Amino acid sequence: MTAPVPPPVSPDDFRALLRSRKVWDVELPAFRPAQAPAAPLPLFHAWFADAVAAGQPEPHTMGLATVAEDGGPDVRTVMLHDADERGWHFASHASSAKGRQLAARPEAALHFYWAAQGRQIRVRGPVTTAPHREALADLHVRSTGALAAALVGHQSEVLGASEELARSSDAAWERAQAEPDADAPTWTLYVLEPLEVEFFQGDARRRHVRLRYRRDAGAADGGAADGGWVRELLWP
Repeated sequence: MTAPVPPPVSPDDFRALLRSRKVWDVELPAFRPAQAPAAPLPLFHAWFADAVAAGQPEPHTMGLATVAEDGGPDVRTVMLHDADERGWHFASHASSAKGRQLAARPEAALHFYWAAQGRQIRVRGPVTTAPHREALADLHVRSTGALAAALVGHQSEVLGASEELARSSDAAWERAQAEPDADAPTWTLYVLEPLEVEFFQGDARRRHVRLRYRRDAGAADGGAADGGWVRELLWP
């Protein structure tokens, strides 16, 4: 059966729907930047745990912005695979659109939005690739579906017909189940090394709190910096 066609929505109805939406219809947590750690990673870990505890759906998804071949911006939603002292990890096929973009210009920006607490986190910096063995190890501890999707390949290529995807997907599922350690040659683990990390805490009166960590090689000498990080507040 074909899916029913949704009824059209008039521009006026769309605007009415848009303007009737509430923002942060919850009690927002306080954020005191003076008590924030000297480096951004511990705060990210703490905020992530808070988002999970608050029931935020899919807090491990994030926007990934890259530079397209024509020099313009490109963005999509991907999954966070880790966040450690090396940086923020995500994965894709090297042959995909984002893989080609990162090969040509290895820098990116990440964006997390956790509406359950009115929080955003922005991260930007250069991107490197991890060894292939690490990418495979990361892939093999995930679900059979994740491995099957990686085995399908052809990400971002033009699809001639949905039947082609169905056949390739079925074959990939069978292989993933039979070979849980199968190799996916183009599957790549990327690591974004942060140069800037901003933590945004929304406020019902629009007195939003924005704390930015900025990497500064000479910052460890004093001031508000520690280990090469400068902390500074931004106007909302």
